[in-house]
Amino acid sequence: MTPPLVSVQELWFRYDDGPPALRGVSLEIRRGEWVAVLGCNGSGKSTLVKHFNGLLKPWRGRVLVEGVDTRRRQVGEWARLIAYLPQHPDRIIFSASVWEEVAFAPRLQGVSGAELERRVNTALEALGLRDAADVPPAALGYGLRRKVALAAVLAQEPALLILDEPTNGLDAGSARDFLEVVAQRHRQGTAVVLITHDLELAAQYAGRAVLMQAGEIAADGPARAVLGDAALLRKAGLEPLPVTHTAHALREAGLAGLPADLLLPEEFAEAYLRAAAGGGEVGQ
Repeated sequence: MTPPLVSVQELWFRYDDGPPALRGVSLEIRRGEWVAVLGCNGSGKSTLVKHFNGLLKPWRGRVLVEGVDTRRRQVGEWARLIAYLPQHPDRIIFSASVWEEVAFAPRLQGVSGAELERRVNTALEALGLRDAADVPPAALGYGLRRKVALAAVLAQEPALLILDEPTNGLDAGSARDFLEVVAQRHRQGTAVVLITHDLELAAQYAGRAVLMQAGEIAADGPARAVLGDAALLRKAGLEPLPVTHTAHALREAGLAGLPADLLLPEEFAEAYLRAAAGGGEVGQ
């Protein structure tokens, strides 16, 4: 069996002399997965994922990337396998032009010539940035700067792409366009780890969800199962999706045939029409 891309084994971590931020966490990330890591602020979700590429090192336990302990290599050595888009991408944008920004990480990996041109131009095309290739990133608006940061990590062509709250500050349309580019790369085989408190975003894209609570894993399973468990989410400090509330209320009111795992508005509308057509009536 192919070994996992990332294996976290009994991981404990604390910042300086503070209390443990992670408490005995174990999980695996496999190639081609899309995993949403969920939790409220302070739950440990970002702290956990920053161990995947060595940005943080374990206090106890270990993290293996393709079987190699992350403590044995520097952060930059993992860039061929794992790309990380931070929550505040402006902190990693510093080049004189968009093209140079997107080319920076591949160059550090030793990519040059025609292959560098291909990677950069492919990433720019995917994000609709070809016309901005010569523009200084600092001259662009916030949404476009986020796209530049995503293009830069896509150009690394990693096996695992980590996104930390990637749609913060974006309107609904821009957020959808942003994630669709990631989804296209996922369909080509790239694993994705999405750190988010946005449950609808997780429901739309992730196949698996890991729910963090107080530095521990409260749940790890199919995204629909985790996101549809209202009691579990509330215990972890997250409010269930509105569709979950509505569907539960309608089932309690007697609408037979309405599935229990509805998460998104469009699927709720379709299921409601089917259930109503099948003879279920509220209050019967």
